[in-house]
Amino acid sequence: MSKAFINGDIFTGEEVLSGYTLYTDGDTITDVSPESPCHSYDGEIIDCAGKTLAPGFIDIQVNGGGGVLFNDQTNADGIEAIVKAHQRFGTVAMLPTLISDSHEKIQAAITATDEAIAEKIPGVLGVHLEGPFLNPERKGVHNPEYFSALENDFVPMLSALKTGATLVTMAPEQSQPEIVKQLSNNGVLVFAGHTGASYQQTKVALNNGLKGFTHLFNAMTPMLSREPGVVGAALEDTHSWCGIIVDGYHVDNASLKVAIAAKATGKMVLVTDAMPTVGAEDKRFVLNGEEIVAKNGRCATAADTLAGSDLDMISAVNNTVKWLDVDWQEAIRMASTYPAQCLGVDHHYGFLAQGYKASFVVLDQQLNLDSVWVEASRID
Repeated sequence: MSKAFINGDIFTGEEVLSGYTLYTDGDTITDVSPESPCHSYDGEIIDCAGKTLAPGFIDIQVNGGGGVLFNDQTNADGIEAIVKAHQRFGTVAMLPTLISDSHEKIQAAITATDEAIAEKIPGVLGVHLEGPFLNPERKGVHNPEYFSALENDFVPMLSALKTGATLVTMAPEQSQPEIVKQLSNNGVLVFAGHTGASYQQTKVALNNGLKGFTHLFNAMTPMLSREPGVVGAALEDTHSWCGIIVDGYHVDNASLKVAIAAKATGKMVLVTDAMPTVGAEDKRFVLNGEEIVAKNGRCATAADTLAGSDLDMISAVNNTVKWLDVDWQEAIRMASTYPAQCLGVDHHYGFLAQGYKASFVVLDQQLNLDSVWVEASRID
């Protein structure tokens, strides 16, 4: 059924339109028009009552949600459960993310993602493989028993997804530049993370196709006066993407403000790094045999090592506005337009315009979620 969303401001991803109507048919936006529905319009009319429609959020790093950890339920049903858990918080599309695991589990994650996309589970844009090609000295909560160097033998497996984006987080010093180039040439998005690389090593990787940085600042060499490190290379580079976790725990707000000011506009992407506790009543789960507890929005082991987050995307947007003094429109772009561009899906997501997916959020003046629409269906 066609729908007409009236009496709301429309943030297109570029500008705010007042007095316009957003029309949908099926799962697609058919028009954003100053024309109101005529008397003969036979579709459903939704009164937005002065609220704001904005592009739905896209999360490129989601380990779990709704009580499900992708590593534990590595199939299409697991992906669907995670997707549904995050939809309630405005995330209309995502990359389910596998934390370092066995090669068999990596293959299972790729197969599960192919199946989820084939089954048309809304908003599954591909898969994020975070490891296991990481530096043990920057392991975070990852299990180093799974770690290995990224060698040529792994390129076919990492390039095997049939449809959608594959994002691989790796440590550049655990591989060779030509392998980064090979993966990049195969369409894989290679990000640096959990890395002890030097500035020079990172620059070489960037010159060979490295596309971004996973949870900037966390588990990587910092920027120092005479050793710029991974962080310095990331902020200097104008073409790469940086994921940031704005939860008040992973990175100090002052550091994030400086990073946003330094990085080229349009290249900062909000991520949640969410764990199964998001959208779940149970705030405990097990990872690699170790219990993780989420308390006051912070996920950590008994030894107090951060283990992902209990963050959802609408909270990340609000935190960015309130804590980092970022304009609300830019914060929404960081959660929608920019990740869509990063994944190369900005012809379907990240904007509200004719021909785009009818996947968007409706927000009140305080940026609280009023409703979420995924492919023109309201999420309850």
